[in-house]
Amino acid sequence: MSRGFVKEGDQEETPIIPPRAALPAGATNYVTPLGMELLQAERKELEEESAKLPTTNEQQRRIELAILNSKLDLLNERIASARILDPATQPKEEVRFGATVSYKINTSPITLTFQIVGVDEADVAKQKIAFVAPIAVALTGHTIGDVVSFNMGGELRKLEVLNIQYD
Repeated sequence: MSRGFVKEGDQEETPIIPPRAALPAGATNYVTPLGMELLQAERKELEEESAKLPTTNEQQRRIELAILNSKLDLLNERIASARILDPATQPKEEVRFGATVSYKINTSPITLTFQIVGVDEADVAKQKIAFVAPIAVALTGHTIGDVVSFNMGGELRKLEVLNIQYD
């Protein structure tokens, strides 16, 4: 049908749905058991939100439903591709997925700590970084006392692994 016969008020713009956290092509979608719980809780929340949409404005409801369904589709794809990797099964003496790593940069007295988690669970404010983050990749496979060269902001830095824990 020609666009000339469509009322201007009936034209809806396609909502833009932001993508989920980046997972490099071909990378396995590793998640911790907690990460999987968080993904499933997010799905439940989206489903509940979808069921509670108000029915007073049908056009607005359709737009909000399309957004929720798109988010749900992306989330379901991520859940379907998830491979749970329990930190408790990792070798305790080296940095692997799920490890909480303490390290220092060069001769700095400041100790930094983060946990290596899945891309959807990563949250810098909670000291959780994705296993695909450059610093996580650099430290993976190393043991306490190892010094690792790492390019940080154009400068080559030395990172010393101080502690490795698995919760």
